[in-house]
Amino acid sequence: MDRRTFIGTLTVSLLVAPLAVEAQQAQRVPRIGVLTMSVASSMAAFEGLRQGLRDHGYVEGQNIVLEIRFAQGRPERLAGMAAELVQMKVDIIITESTLAAQAAKDASGTIPIVMAVTGDPVGAGLVASLGRPGGNVTGLSVLAHELSGKRLQLLKEVIPSAIQVAVIWNAAYPSAAGYLTETRAAARSMGLELQSFEVRSSSDLNVAFEAVAAARPSALITLPDGMLLANRARIVELTTKSRLPALFPDREFAEAGGLLAYGPSLAANFRGAATYVDKILKGATPGDLPIEQPSRFELVINLKTAKALGITIPQSLLLRADEVIR
Repeated sequence: MDRRTFIGTLTVSLLVAPLAVEAQQAQRVPRIGVLTMSVASSMAAFEGLRQGLRDHGYVEGQNIVLEIRFAQGRPERLAGMAAELVQMKVDIIITESTLAAQAAKDASGTIPIVMAVTGDPVGAGLVASLGRPGGNVTGLSVLAHELSGKRLQLLKEVIPSAIQVAVIWNAAYPSAAGYLTETRAAARSMGLELQSFEVRSSSDLNVAFEAVAAARPSALITLPDGMLLANRARIVELTTKSRLPALFPDREFAEAGGLLAYGPSLAANFRGAATYVDKILKGATPGDLPIEQPSRFELVINLKTAKALGITIPQSLLLRADEVIR
């Protein structure tokens, strides 16, 4: 190769190299970690996430990768799974439940964290405020102060004679105390007596329901929590065994055989999380993206369970239901 040819080849190489690097960077596929408390808390929820991503042009396996980790209702597994996602150098971590968000935040102060589902992110210390989260955490909250009263009202419509209502709640869940306070206040205003039965893990459920059966309440509710959601089949079984009319915070309970469910749509929240993912991948700073709160709630009635319990659901309530399981 003569000197002129060498210089020409070198010049072309120098021009092509940056283009090759840019092309390689452009082709890089974002890797999104998903950290959840339950085993696919709801397959509809994860389909909501995938649909939300598709709405923004991301197709799993083509131009985006999802690394999903399920803690199977065991909060002690969250820290290790969060560390694993950080070690994989994921671009964003989507979380389901306050505990999952805390585990992700403890694992990394720089990787953007999008909360698909959380209770009170301010009270839990995850963000500075709903309007200006700050830090690396943003997303959606399922906290709505009017929900506690609404759930008790719905239960009262079904069981007008109800006076004593048992509440199962997870004392290990950061937002649970706030939910309990709101529920107590709503119960007092309606002339209901709330009987509190706390659990801290799935191993406490049998003992808690034995205590509920001994107290002989008119009905039962559970407070929002990832551990309880993960154990919904068992909780519904124990509730059915006690022949208690029960209202739950997530539609997945009604799908598992629970009588009533009223709360935000997990599928809608996960779909909304995809919007945050898109904004962050396009350069937005998580701390500048306001926390969204639910605006739509689902009422699901399991008519099969109502019949098994000998309960007649008012027609007015059936007409208002988003779904009636027959």
